[in-house]
Amino acid sequence: MSLMGILDRLADVNTFDRAIESARKGVQAVLKPGVVKDALHGTWLGHPLHPVLVQVPVGSWASAGLLDAIPPLRPAATVLIGTGVAVSVPAAMAGAADWSEQEIGVRRLGALHAVSNTVALGLYVGSLVARAQGRGTLGRVLAYAGLGIATGSAAVGGHMSYAQSSGASHAATAARSLTSDWIDLGPLDDLPEGRPALRTAGGSGVAAPLAVVRRGGRVDVFVGACSHLAGPLYEGSVEEVRGHTCLVCPWHDSAFDLDSGEPRRGPAANPQEKLEVRMEAGRVMARLPSRHQ
Repeated sequence: MSLMGILDRLADVNTFDRAIESARKGVQAVLKPGVVKDALHGTWLGHPLHPVLVQVPVGSWASAGLLDAIPPLRPAATVLIGTGVAVSVPAAMAGAADWSEQEIGVRRLGALHAVSNTVALGLYVGSLVARAQGRGTLGRVLAYAGLGIATGSAAVGGHMSYAQSSGASHAATAARSLTSDWIDLGPLDDLPEGRPALRTAGGSGVAAPLAVVRRGGRVDVFVGACSHLAGPLYEGSVEEVRGHTCLVCPWHDSAFDLDSGEPRRGPAANPQEKLEVRMEAGRVMARLPSRHQ
């Protein structure tokens, strides 16, 4: 069985679900919804922050492993290890914020990812202590052990991101099922005022849901699957969030600016896919923007 197959099997194991749920509630109790949590999600950045932050500890520790193999450069390796240890804290906080809002299969592998990273971090801290005490050989052994575990943990994180789509935009994926032609969404007068309505669009053999919001004579049309975890935006609400009129997902309260699709409140970090709109004889027409064609 491949490594990916093993990780898929682990994602189905429910043995530790009670402990994982307790940890999730603990994270949510510490990182309450608000500006700080949204910053950790990467709402301001346009995609998750965690993958950006982890580049520093991963890169620092990998570089330190190379420098440790060259005796004159070992002092620089110590500096890099310390840098990785310092930045691992905000990286872990961003990862914990995202993890607490994921589905159960991702949370199971995320727990393994977190435990492995914690062990690696402990080994690197031990390496710094050993080096400070003049025990260079022990420091290097601990650092290489930490690098091995951190590398394995990175593979788990990659599986969560790519195989389980934990940080990908589900809206962008759903948009690929739509036709690139103009879609007739019916008469403007049939749309309710100030709340999302469900409309469907033909595509690659399936009917894809859209979330349509009318504000007077203006209509905003979005892919119906929330970019965070594909929640049904057409069952959501229209609310004022931090000075912006937003479409709010009913699953996790992610809020998307009706004017641009940009996230104004997490846990969503990716923008919501928005369609171009025009009116023809009182009927609403929409299509995907050119970047999808």
